[in-house]
Amino acid sequence: MRLIPVIDLMRGQAVRAVRGERSTYQPLRSRLCVGAEPVAVARALLAHCHGRTLYLADLDALQGGEVQVAALQALLLELPHCELWLDAGLADRTAANALLARLGALADRITPVYASESLRNPAALQALFDASDAAGPLLSLDRRQGQHLDAAQAWQTPAAWPRRVIVMTLERVGAGSGPDLSTLAQVQALSPKAQLIGAGGVRSLADLAAARAAGAHAWLVASALHDGSIGADELAAFQRPARVSP
Repeated sequence: MRLIPVIDLMRGQAVRAVRGERSTYQPLRSRLCVGAEPVAVARALLAHCHGRTLYLADLDALQGGEVQVAALQALLLELPHCELWLDAGLADRTAANALLARLGALADRITPVYASESLRNPAALQALFDASDAAGPLLSLDRRQGQHLDAAQAWQTPAAWPRRVIVMTLERVGAGSGPDLSTLAQVQALSPKAQLIGAGGVRSLADLAAARAAGAHAWLVASALHDGSIGADELAAFQRPARVSP
């Protein structure tokens, strides 16, 4: 199981996400680095997690504003080995293609995330994914307080899902309330072959172990890293493949 570190980006700064209540987010304070400058935060997260994949939520774009292209360019230029999973309020494939074109060659290291809260309509969903493409774009199934955020009816259309699906429980993000394994199981029942990536609630390695046992392929994490609840060495041991006896 992989841990994918997360940056929430608002007005050019990394912010602390709590329960999806975006109007209340404040600049990040972390034990891993000083300040909220995105490149410094990203570098610290990737070093701590011994990884190269970063999930970035562009909160300006997710709230109807412009994509923070300059910040994305800086991240990709300063961190040449970073692979970015990008959630930028993409309404459909046309919006994604336009954004990737603006980023030029840097776009080769971006995997678009299509969030159910952002997709325009069911037709946009149906046009997106090839389930046989294991490394293609991701779908994020978003919910808050038991309500699906889903103009495209993605939650009800598992036949249209890609190979990798994010299960995003927004009220658990930054809340320290534990991972939402019940919703994970519900989504797995709808699409048994999907590789599920959870989001929100992880407080410790014990939570990650429980998520792995529940079938999660990966989990998106931020607060537990910044607070020091998951150390670099123990995380490396957790993510290390188990040895197979000869």
